[in-house]
Amino acid sequence: MSQVEFVAIRAPPTTLEAIVAQEQRCVLPHFTADTAWELGTRLRARLQRASPRPAVVNITLAAHTQLLFHCATGRGTTADNDTWVARKRAVVLRWHASTWFLHSKFAGNEDAFRAKFMLGERAGDYAIHGGGFPVRVKDVEGVVGVIVVSGLTMQEDHEVIVEVIEEYLESLGKST
Repeated sequence: MSQVEFVAIRAPPTTLEAIVAQEQRCVLPHFTADTAWELGTRLRARLQRASPRPAVVNITLAAHTQLLFHCATGRGTTADNDTWVARKRAVVLRWHASTWFLHSKFAGNEDAFRAKFMLGERAGDYAIHGGGFPVRVKDVEGVVGVIVVSGLTMQEDHEVIVEVIEEYLESLGKST
């Protein structure tokens, strides 16, 4: 059996402007169940090459959180990963931004985040940890879906999504 050679996930941007620019570059030409499958399987493969730690990949539609793709990259994920997925998804759906953007905007200070939005007892429904990413489609207003990764560092959870979307968009450009 051959040993897997891991390929590190690059570091995410650290300024709000760079994060916004990244999100603007990751607008899809369309988004269907087939797109979710393609992105999900690419994410799973990339995560398996990125780390020996297992992660969960979850892709849903925004309108009614219909599940389009969900998988674990290997043994060792738990129900806690799914709780993180739900909390990250809730952030993207409410604020239409990546969780990494909000984490960076509040410098990781969850107390300031809770206070700003008066979340009170609902604070536990949200997590401003990287790994929740909005799916946007060209010429469509708002967020149409959410991609979430949970299991690695929050920086890796975020940036692996961006890496895969950029790779996917590049492959579309080559095929047209």
